[in-house]
Amino acid sequence: MSFNIHLVSVRRALKIRREPYWSTPMARGKAIGFRKISAENGAWIARMRDDSGQKKYKSLGFVSADFDFDKAAEAARLWFKASELGITNDVITVADACRAYVEDRRREKGEATAHDAEMRFIRTIYNNSIGERRLEKVRTAHLKAWRQDLNLSPSSSNRNLAVLKAALNLAVRNRQVSFDAVLEWRCVPPFKVTNNRRQLYLDREQRRALLAECSGAARDFFEAVALTGARAGEITSATRGQFDARTATMTFIGKTGSRTVPISAPAAALFKRLAQSKLPAALLFTRDDGKPWAHSDWDKILREAANRAGLPAGTCLYTLRHSFITAAITEGMATLDVARLVGTSITMIDKHYGHLVHSAARERLARVAIL
Repeated sequence: MSFNIHLVSVRRALKIRREPYWSTPMARGKAIGFRKISAENGAWIARMRDDSGQKKYKSLGFVSADFDFDKAAEAARLWFKASELGITNDVITVADACRAYVEDRRREKGEATAHDAEMRFIRTIYNNSIGERRLEKVRTAHLKAWRQDLNLSPSSSNRNLAVLKAALNLAVRNRQVSFDAVLEWRCVPPFKVTNNRRQLYLDREQRRALLAECSGAARDFFEAVALTGARAGEITSATRGQFDARTATMTFIGKTGSRTVPISAPAAALFKRLAQSKLPAALLFTRDDGKPWAHSDWDKILREAANRAGLPAGTCLYTLRHSFITAAITEGMATLDVARLVGTSITMIDKHYGHLVHSAARERLARVAIL
């Protein structure tokens, strides 16, 4: 038996019961129903039969002025279409999609790639309100607000957005959300970055001044980046077992994989001091309270130290990595050696530091007596 549940008067006259009152079928095996909860409240329910003939139900939401029969029917049609495409909605939230992406990267690309994605999500998604949002409820405005709230540089913002989009696209491919959802994040383009070359460089005295304004675990952490040029995540995830005091080498594990490289005497002394009495699996670098470092932990500390030291605005932890690479190149170290030490490619070194390589080569050439 069908009911004219699109009429308010009909819904009001119906008796309260758990079994929904069903409308005339919208299509074969597909209908929308009204569940009378109380004298004033009710909810819309969708029903369909799958290929095996089994009935499936979907709660669409409570009846309201903003969610009337026509809106419920539209929602029902979207659910019918998604079900026929095999979309399961097993992944509920953005955070769930991100966790699934990390596991996918771990299987397909290895631990280093998975770790890089996971650290980005820890910093930007898991403790952010967008992480709790259901995939089918993600809108362009939510993503733009999320990006603005992070308040990162255009380049950093673009990297985080790219990884998030990759996670959301994987959820689409896994039929965990409708393909229509892609339009929402496709409408959030990356920021235009007109110049990728990093300009902010700290000379030796400035680097020393910055470290002088720090103490405890923060100083050790910042000093490690300054002495090795390693990425922040490669330092914060480093364990005692990755450091070999006998050969003065360190194995860094990051987004470009694993690399074992020689380190300078000052760096070896720092790592040796921190390695004392620690088991191989223990982290070398932790906060003063013994807990692992998180990205949000060091930003403010370094920014305030830079201000006290009178350093240029915009000084951040990556400035120390950039300064290491710049100093190594200008002091005459081979491009290939620098690339290996810091875990990047010669192409990237040439792209961002090629002007320094040419300048250093020109100075050395000027000292050569050719004729």
